[in-house]
Amino acid sequence: MDRKEIILVDEKDNQIGTGEKLQVHLKGRLHRAFSIFLFNSRGETLVQQRAKTKYHSAGLWSNSCCSHPGPDESLKQATQRRLKEELGIKCFLKEIFSFIYRVNLGNLIEYEFNHVFIGEFSGDPKPNKKEVQDWKWVTPRELKKDIRENPEKYSYWFKLILAKVLSSK
Repeated sequence: MDRKEIILVDEKDNQIGTGEKLQVHLKGRLHRAFSIFLFNSRGETLVQQRAKTKYHSAGLWSNSCCSHPGPDESLKQATQRRLKEELGIKCFLKEIFSFIYRVNLGNLIEYEFNHVFIGEFSGDPKPNKKEVQDWKWVTPRELKKDIRENPEKYSYWFKLILAKVLSSK
């Protein structure tokens, strides 16, 4: 399952240590993370509704999968591990960009050096109910419209990077 120890980094993504995940988010320390966007053969993207038990952004709709690599694994290993754990999926992923963002989420601070990956998968995921409350395939047009009309239903980082992901595809 999702790792407890995550990688602390500097602004160039050099590892400078590790920290316990919740403590890192309470203190707002910069750490390595990844976001995955899956597309099917019809050009739709797989979005998931985060489980209500998640420690932040619970119940919000977001990209296909996201998490943190553990201190002992590469981004490639971590992305494949989380795709399997969260959605029961295995597919080829390609990193398309990375960026840093910081947002206050109430008592937690998300401060991430986020690596963004895309992949192609046509089928139905087999979501882990501890991680994913719901999922759906949606066209970029429908998604952008719903985000404009209902921004509160979506995670901060998802809204921040969606347009860049769609233009990179």
